[in-house]
Amino acid sequence: MRHRNVPQSMDLEMEATGFESEEEEEEEDDEDDEEEQHPQTNNNYNNPSSSNSNPNSTTEPYIGMEFDSELSARAFYNAYARRIGFSTRVSVCLRSRKDSSVIRRRVVCSREGFRRNPENHDPKRHRSVTRVGCKAQITVKKKGPLGKWYISKFIKDHNHDLVPPDRVHCLRSHRRVNGAARSLIDTLHAAGMGAAEVMTVLIKESGGIDNVGFTKVDCQNYMTSSSKRSLGSGNQLVFDFLKKMSEEDPSGFFYSFQGDSESSSGNIFWADGNARRNYEYFGDAVVFDMAYRRGRYKVPFAPFTGWNHHGQPVLFGCALMLNESEASFVWLFTTWLQAMYGRHPVSITTDQDRIIHSAVLQVFPDTRHRFSKWDVFGEVQERLIDVCGVHPEFESEFRRCVNSAETVDEFESSWKFLVGRYELLDNEWLQLMYRNRHQWVPVYLRDTFFGDLSAIHGSDTSSSYFDGFINATTTVQTLIKQYEKGVADRYEKEVKEDYDTLNTAPILRTPSPMEKQAAGLYTRKIFARFQEELVETLAYAATLMDDARSQATYRVAKYGEENRAHFVRFNVFRKKASCSCQMFEFAGLVCRHILAVFRVINILTLPSHYILKRWTRNAKSILLDKGARELQNSLEECYSSRYDSLSREIMSYVEMGAESSDTYSVALNGLREAAKKVADAKKPRPAPVQSTSDNNENHESSQSSDTDQDKKIQELTTELEGARQRCESYRQNLFGLLKNMEEQKLKISVKAQSVRLNLGSELVAEETIADPKLYLRVEI
Repeated sequence: MRHRNVPQSMDLEMEATGFESEEEEEEEDDEDDEEEQHPQTNNNYNNPSSSNSNPNSTTEPYIGMEFDSELSARAFYNAYARRIGFSTRVSVCLRSRKDSSVIRRRVVCSREGFRRNPENHDPKRHRSVTRVGCKAQITVKKKGPLGKWYISKFIKDHNHDLVPPDRVHCLRSHRRVNGAARSLIDTLHAAGMGAAEVMTVLIKESGGIDNVGFTKVDCQNYMTSSSKRSLGSGNQLVFDFLKKMSEEDPSGFFYSFQGDSESSSGNIFWADGNARRNYEYFGDAVVFDMAYRRGRYKVPFAPFTGWNHHGQPVLFGCALMLNESEASFVWLFTTWLQAMYGRHPVSITTDQDRIIHSAVLQVFPDTRHRFSKWDVFGEVQERLIDVCGVHPEFESEFRRCVNSAETVDEFESSWKFLVGRYELLDNEWLQLMYRNRHQWVPVYLRDTFFGDLSAIHGSDTSSSYFDGFINATTTVQTLIKQYEKGVADRYEKEVKEDYDTLNTAPILRTPSPMEKQAAGLYTRKIFARFQEELVETLAYAATLMDDARSQATYRVAKYGEENRAHFVRFNVFRKKASCSCQMFEFAGLVCRHILAVFRVINILTLPSHYILKRWTRNAKSILLDKGARELQNSLEECYSSRYDSLSREIMSYVEMGAESSDTYSVALNGLREAAKKVADAKKPRPAPVQSTSDNNENHESSQSSDTDQDKKIQELTTELEGARQRCESYRQNLFGLLKNMEEQKLKISVKAQSVRLNLGSELVAEETIADPKLYLRVEI
């Protein structure tokens, strides 16, 4: 292989792939490699204004122009090429000898260089001339190991005609079938449409061929690759797996086919017994994950997941989605709900998709639906490629606007400033995102429980259940094996966390009784989150702003940040607080602002209503049946209602009685008299005296009957109260017994895991003794 002459350096070396190697690959297919070299190219389907949405997009490259990354530089030059009318291709790069990282990259016009035509070469097909020796290019270099990238060389002029704006969508580096187009193509293809018919619909929907962003050939190629992702030869493998699992666990394993079970074109859903039990414990917040299907992997696999008591992803079922029509999603959600015993979740998170949203509204009308903000963040680079190219800092500012806003007013102000600063008021995609802000911006969703601890402080990371087990090389034939490996891996991680929680005492950082209480209740990971909030209260001051009869309002602010205050309302009698940050409602953990108020008013332990069982060590203990829960809730509500009503009356009475010494004496006497009457009312009623008058014989008989009836009611009431007390005692004993059983079960599981690991180690040791060469190989 020949290399171009470049200056040699002790620290640098030219990467092995040069112009000649590229040209050799393109003898096979001149276009395929260019698509691989531009994974972040623009696409204008359903976004006709994206390429011209920013007036600064007219900026052309210049020497010294800086970027945050090589990718940003390539995206900028590709966007510039689209405006001018040519296609780009990634060319040679220079790597560091120290760590082999790329430190210089050249991006050229796709018509750069010349195609080699060796002597005596008789090609099977004659190709048109696409390389004409164009010199247009940019070269970007990196400033130091952690520095920015800058343009060190720029050649503007081309030796060929440029493509007019109405034909630029035909250039390879500007063609891409994006997520929205894929979903529509899949739906139309499943309905029996060919590539020509699908393109007709796309052109009509997007307002013209120029706005589609790809050609009929691209559409046909995508439909062909999508068809390869059907079950195909893996059909029987999937059916055998489902049949085997059903035979092994007939009462727990659930599966269903949409349509004909013998067809490979229908959707499939399954959930094992463990997934269905997990939903009983952690099914309040659900995520329907289509990332594997619609992301770069193109695997038709979609799991239902949530979060367990350690904050780890937990599985609620899986689906193979070979058809993505609205009817298919309605079938899937209905089938999944049936497998989960008809219990609707509190919230569900999905991709931002019109079809999925419509299906959720039909099947889960009372469930709060959230679009994944990570899905939105992933579209920024694609939808706003021009802006990100000219302003590399835009993406981080966009994320900060979404994540950092603590109030609706703050978000509205930040959003208005952001779109104004970058002159994006007319960008159609951003307008759509703003209209849908109530379904993906965190500040609008904090009144509903989503159980997502990673989003409490604005984390930009998202963890999927099968990360590391499914990738672009995964086929349906290997999917089942990867599924089983992923489930086993997650189970081992949960067992490890259970073991660490039981056997690793957390380090307390304060003398607070509340911290000690939480350490014994929460799992290890959840306690660490709570401890972080508790320790942070040391830097917060809670100031009483309003002291009403039954409710007090506190202003809570961090020292040095008094302008960013939160407000906590505290019910004096019920000991319930609500904070403007709504962290407890969103994630199920008490925030630092409420804890700061508790410190001021001397509440030393967490009230029971602030401890969600799903985050505790006993999250998987047997739950009360529905009837028992309803009865218990009814009794608690009646007691709380009476308590609150009397508390309000007493406070009013005390305030009036304390105004003067005269009213004080009257109020005190009245209070003592009322106390005597209440004490008398608590005593059993005496039997009323019967009359001995002959003239009132009938009255005596009636009174005697009423007395007997009252006496009988009193006896039954006493027996009922005694039975209730005995039931309560039995219930407490039962819960204690169940708790012990769960702990013993967990310990046995951990011991079994340890034994299995030890046996594995012993087998390796025995094999080593039997074969000394094995020891040598291991040592090597």
